[in-house]
Amino acid sequence: MAHNGGNDTTHHALHCTPRDSVDALLASWRQRRSDLDFGPVAVVARLARIRAHIDAELDGVFTAYGLTAPSFGVLVTLARVDDGGGVSQRRLMDELGLTSGTISVRMDRLVAQGLVDRRADPGSARNTLISLAPRGRELFERVVPAHLNNERRLLSGLNDEELELLAALLRKLLVEFEGSRPPAEATIELGLTLAPAHVAVALREAVGLPAVAGLLVRGVVDGGPADAAGFRTGDVLVAAGGRELRSVADVYAAIDQAAADGRLRLKFVRGTQPQRATMSLGKAADSDGTLAATAGRSATGEHRL
Repeated sequence: MAHNGGNDTTHHALHCTPRDSVDALLASWRQRRSDLDFGPVAVVARLARIRAHIDAELDGVFTAYGLTAPSFGVLVTLARVDDGGGVSQRRLMDELGLTSGTISVRMDRLVAQGLVDRRADPGSARNTLISLAPRGRELFERVVPAHLNNERRLLSGLNDEELELLAALLRKLLVEFEGSRPPAEATIELGLTLAPAHVAVALREAVGLPAVAGLLVRGVVDGGPADAAGFRTGDVLVAAGGRELRSVADVYAAIDQAAADGRLRLKFVRGTQPQRATMSLGKAADSDGTLAATAGRSATGEHRL
């Protein structure tokens, strides 16, 4: 059979992929416990196993340069965000997603190794500034090219189209854990704060309500479009314009689709009752979900629209 175009080639290759260790795991469980749904294992177990393989390969390069993964993370973060005046320890905590105790221990080790410098912040007696020491800068310049080549090698089993698709799906999922907020210049404001679907399911089950995979309304701005449409805290958005809403990316896609009409038709669940509402989009034609961004690794995971 002939396959034309990149998509056909990719789909054909996926169809022809040999079964892996997770397939064997799933087959074994389905044989043992056919009453349980092991579908999520197909994704979560593969993410974990691939991560284990990748971490081992990355550690090989770090070790060759006398580093660990955590110390490498500090060096590259300093190289990326330090404009010459040093970086506050608080900023490093946020960038690396670490607690104050963990970052302090890590800084102590790197200072002792001569890789970073630490000094008091003249503008704040309670803060310290961190920067790369000359030895750390020289090491950064040597290790980063080797690290990037190593990462490229580890992904060489996928072509450019497959890498782009995988990155897009992982981004869509990661944003649901990190949350998002619109840019300051956004021309659309729905007046909603939404929790991701995995939070919605957990919170509903905790109060005895049936699980609903959708975006949970955590806040409604008084007088905003969502308020005018009658939305309340606790509602779960499940569809818009015929599109299932599982992520904030789906919401932005639905807005984009409905922009010409200026109205977003939504389905949601209030308690156990299905509901419908229509929200005015105003200048939604100027909106673009790709301009929204995560609030950072230490964010709450909520979306503001």
